Amino acid sequence: MTTRAIRAARLFDGTRTTKNPVVYVSDRTVVRVTHDEPVAPDVDVLDLGAVTLLPGLVDAHTHLVFDASTDAVGRLQAVSDDELLRGARVAATRALQTGITTVRDLGDRGYVARRLRAELDAAPHTGPHVLAAGPPLTSPRGHCWWLGGEVEGVDAIRASIAAHAARGVDVVKVLATGGEITPGTRPFLMQFTPAELAVAADEAHRHGLPAAAHAHSAEAVAAAVDAGFDTIEHASFLTPDGAAADDAVIAKVAAAGTVVSATLGYLPGQPVNPRSAALSATLTAIFTRQRRAGVRMIVTSDAGIDPSKPHDVLPYAAEMFLLFGDEPETALRAVTSDAAAAIGVGATKGRVAAGYDADLLAVTGDPTTDITALREVQAVFRAGVRVR
Repeated sequence: MTTRAIRAARLFDGTRTTKNPVVYVSDRTVVRVTHDEPVAPDVDVLDLGAVTLLPGLVDAHTHLVFDASTDAVGRLQAVSDDELLRGARVAATRALQTGITTVRDLGDRGYVARRLRAELDAAPHTGPHVLAAGPPLTSPRGHCWWLGGEVEGVDAIRASIAAHAARGVDVVKVLATGGEITPGTRPFLMQFTPAELAVAADEAHRHGLPAAAHAHSAEAVAAAVDAGFDTIEHASFLTPDGAAADDAVIAKVAAAGTVVSATLGYLPGQPVNPRSAALSATLTAIFTRQRRAGVRMIVTSDAGIDPSKPHDVLPYAAEMFLLFGDEPETALRAVTSDAAAAIGVGATKGRVAAGYDADLLAVTGDPTTDITALREVQAVFRAGVRVR
């Protein structure tokens, strides 16, 4: 196998920053990382110049079958699964071109994202690595019922998760509360009992799968922690009147070590969900309290649901993380090594180190001091192949 050396001015390897790295790549894998060392004359060298090299970004909450249009749900309901697959390919390509080399799709219809993963596994350089949940579990006519995951009662939950596992999903997604994009549901109301959530998490784990809970209310967040879910999506502490932090529940999340997936980021110039816009300052304060309490948090996007959240919006989400009082390097970990670990791929993704996949991003400037540099993409490598 041919070994190639990649030079850059700086390296953020997923944990720390160093200067003048040389990253050796063989086939699809990083085999060695050195600094300020000459390269053997028989090794091909790609000198990227005055850039920062990073691991490819990890978006641990996206929706590839939503097209980020003004009526993403309506469009999804109107087209076939084959058309959804074509759109998912476009979304995945857009993500890859901005340096997102791993995505976790947390809700599709007809296991479309699983079909896309099979395609991309056969030709990794054509798209990001995809982890797929399939249709998320929801109550009858609950949030996202139109994706096909309606269940009622513990027996149906067990049967649905077994069916998901048989289809080869990578994670089980459960909608513990309602959501903004499904009329008739409320994000501050529970859709399952705590006992049902416990069965869902246990059954996912019995099949060797992580479990992710969409949970907006304090009650749902607490129930998801008690049930043993691996990640809590959103954790926005919504109430009938707005949003309000619950310090006892936040302490529970921190003590359990459960990861909160903060679905952040909006594309400038696009309309934002009115409720989210109205609650922006309050939600920032709530996430800040979670961080100060020691809650483990990663940065995700919820991409695809509307025009403000296209599938390449994750760099803007990383910028928002700084509003919670964190430093740029912490934000970078939240979209690389911490995110990869949270979704179970931390042994091969999210780092630039020997033995890790050669999924790399090069940007102009230094995102460890100016996080906006993440948007200045100069090169992207997927499975050792330069795709931009």
